[in-house]
Amino acid sequence: MNQNSSSRFTPILLSLCLVAGILIGTFYANHFSGNRLNIINTNSNKVNDLLRIIDDQYVDTVNMTELVEQAMPRILSELDPHSAYISAKDAEASIESLKGSFSGIGVSFTMQNDTARIITVIKGGPSEKVGLLAGDRIVSVDGESITGKDFSADECRKRMKGKKGTKVKLGILRMGEKDILYYTIVRGDIPMHSIEATYMINPQTGYIKINTFSETTYPELLVALAKLNQENFKNLIIDLRDNTGGIMQTAIQMANIFLPKNRLILYTEGRKSPREEYKSDGRGAFQSLPLVVLVNEGSASASEIFAGAIQDNDRGTIIGRRSFGKGLVQQPMEFRDGSLIRLTIARYHTPSGRCIQKPYEKGHGKEYENELMERYERGEFFTQDSIKQNGPQFRTRLGRIVYGNGGIMPDIFIPEDTSEVTSYYKEALISGLMHQYALNFTDSYRSELNELKTNDELIRYLDRQNVVGKFADFAQQRGLRRRNLMLYKSRRLFKKSLYAFIINNAKDMEQFHEFINSDDPVVHQAVKILKEGKATPEAPQEVPTKKDL
Repeated sequence: MNQNSSSRFTPILLSLCLVAGILIGTFYANHFSGNRLNIINTNSNKVNDLLRIIDDQYVDTVNMTELVEQAMPRILSELDPHSAYISAKDAEASIESLKGSFSGIGVSFTMQNDTARIITVIKGGPSEKVGLLAGDRIVSVDGESITGKDFSADECRKRMKGKKGTKVKLGILRMGEKDILYYTIVRGDIPMHSIEATYMINPQTGYIKINTFSETTYPELLVALAKLNQENFKNLIIDLRDNTGGIMQTAIQMANIFLPKNRLILYTEGRKSPREEYKSDGRGAFQSLPLVVLVNEGSASASEIFAGAIQDNDRGTIIGRRSFGKGLVQQPMEFRDGSLIRLTIARYHTPSGRCIQKPYEKGHGKEYENELMERYERGEFFTQDSIKQNGPQFRTRLGRIVYGNGGIMPDIFIPEDTSEVTSYYKEALISGLMHQYALNFTDSYRSELNELKTNDELIRYLDRQNVVGKFADFAQQRGLRRRNLMLYKSRRLFKKSLYAFIINNAKDMEQFHEFINSDDPVVHQAVKILKEGKATPEAPQEVPTKKDL
């Protein structure tokens, strides 16, 4: 090739070298910067980019599904304390609790000495039909042993639950029987009752204990009210203590029963959720019935909606201790794999306009969970003066002052009584020894207990058995040293707790609540103000200013 030809091709060669250099540089730059194969998409978000990078380039193989499962709760925890992720395996149980039923065999049980022991056989359920009894021990399911440390309560429950119409074979060890008994049970729909007790406390006053707000709570309440109506009740106590809530619409339906027409029950409002008001329709059958609602620090969400509607409309009296303080509304959103999130989409406000959500810092879930313990430590459970009312003031329909940002403050505060509590009693309760003794006692004397119908008969019988003294011996044999002075000081508490556990094991929840309410100061105060005709609040003496309004 002559010199002229070489000169002619020089620019072309230089261009080719330049292009090659750019391509090589880009390759290595992308390779070592983590963007090989254009993993990072400028049109995507950083979370998706991160997951793609990890999946493509991380040093070890990563189960991306598990990684996402772990990341979802962490992301939602940075929003607020009540937005939550529920895995597919836990979603079913979560939905069941709100629907008010599930498919199973119809027993409740506890694990004792590595064996599932039946506490209650649900009336009308599949297990009762085949003859299972309270006190029976479940030793096998479908021929496989379920005893031993390897089997948790959740594992046992999982094996016994199943689709409606399917069969399960249980091996049962029963006191007084030498051989294992076998029962084949056809699984069926098991109701989860949200009303634990309905009875007349006295000839004028009815009592209803509600443990949750599910899809079945409203019709259950109508049945309970009809039952009390047959007994000509004139007053009503609704007990929402330790009721953590549930479905908002159920609380609205319940409040509607007791409110006159066109009374605001609550309203909700959020960034993407326009204000929506819920008012009574005037069809409630008990709009003028004297009403008392019981709450405590365990009353939350839907419980607070109901209590707030009653309080702000001056419809009844709230008695107990300050409620939990949850004023956020969650909407469930399901994923294709069956998992779901409950995302906070709005705040709810009681009729006076207050949001009762207690303060929280985003991402500080532990501090939020410990807030109840902080209340206890600063004495809020024992004296009303310890309660901090730092939220804004609002006025009820009659002008009574109420506060936002911290739950429902009761109209009548009843402190928790700890005067008889000792370290010995607390250790006996926390250790589970009282529950164990009560189960053993119930199993040993079940035939005698079955013959006793009323709580008065049960108490007289238990008084003759020296239950407290025998428990102390039982506990000492299992490592809890007997302390006679503390036993004497806490004797009434020991007696009440042990008797309550035995009654709960031997009878139904109604008798249990009837027993524990018999000397409950909160219930006694409710009965007192109803008897005195003071359940309906009156307007305060002072006249509210324009600023207050």
